[in-house]
Amino acid sequence: MNHHALVPLGLALLSGLVVPWLLLRARWAQQVPRLAVTVWAACGAVFAVASALLPAQLLLPNESSHRLTDMVLTLRLPAPGALLALRGRELAALLVATAVLAVPATAFARGLLKARRARRAHGDVLRMIGRYDPELRATVLDHARPAVYCLPGRSRRVVVSSGAVATLTPAQLAAALAHERAHIAGRHHLLVAAAEAFGRVFRRLPLARHGSTAVPLLLEMAADDRALRRCTRDALATALYALASGRAPRAAFAAGGPSAALRMRRILTPHRTGHPVLRGLLTIGAATCAMAPLVVACCSFPV
Repeated sequence: MNHHALVPLGLALLSGLVVPWLLLRARWAQQVPRLAVTVWAACGAVFAVASALLPAQLLLPNESSHRLTDMVLTLRLPAPGALLALRGRELAALLVATAVLAVPATAFARGLLKARRARRAHGDVLRMIGRYDPELRATVLDHARPAVYCLPGRSRRVVVSSGAVATLTPAQLAAALAHERAHIAGRHHLLVAAAEAFGRVFRRLPLARHGSTAVPLLLEMAADDRALRRCTRDALATALYALASGRAPRAAFAAGGPSAALRMRRILTPHRTGHPVLRGLLTIGAATCAMAPLVVACCSFPV
């Protein structure tokens, strides 16, 4: 076995098994959800690249595989001319790596197109039966059940049911609207689509299995945190309580939903962000240090 395959193999094991296990047990993840989402996304990217590099390293001759390892560790991309000049086993390695990367990329693109079609169809319905309220800067839909949700993407809009307008106080309604606009501003639909696509492609991998459920919840918490810049904790928590039973299209983000109780408890339990961030960075650093022996071993044997 080519010893240079140890680096992508180690990266795949670290990002696909070890870091997800640490994240699921980390209390800091829900206290600093944006950092946790960043770690989940980084693990997905690292695992995808490592999965593509592993068969490429096995196909390459020893000298070429060492050059590839050096480029990966120093983040140096090859020149386009060098890629066009590849022949034989090096060309085969490039094609195999590209094919491996194309699988999750294709699943991500298909998921985005499917969600976009669903949002476009729902937007067409809203244009017929909803009415735009300039004060709320949202589309009001006649429905007795309180609900607030957003349709992200190009035809972005926030939707409020008439039941929500009648039930919520002005402060609660403003908090719910701020939560939905946080989803739109953060382009959270792209991260959800990536997590779902990764879960479909690598469904038995802990990173994919747990990440596809953890990432949407963390994004809801991140939107809560951003909304709290404009509203009080009581206003947002009581708005979530009132909207907990509300429904929304699958391709939309709803202010309530099944995670409302957990998020209410989090909102009403203030925490300091300094120590959770430090613990999160220490977790990432410890996981990175675990790769050091493999990197040293690989770079110590150039041929």
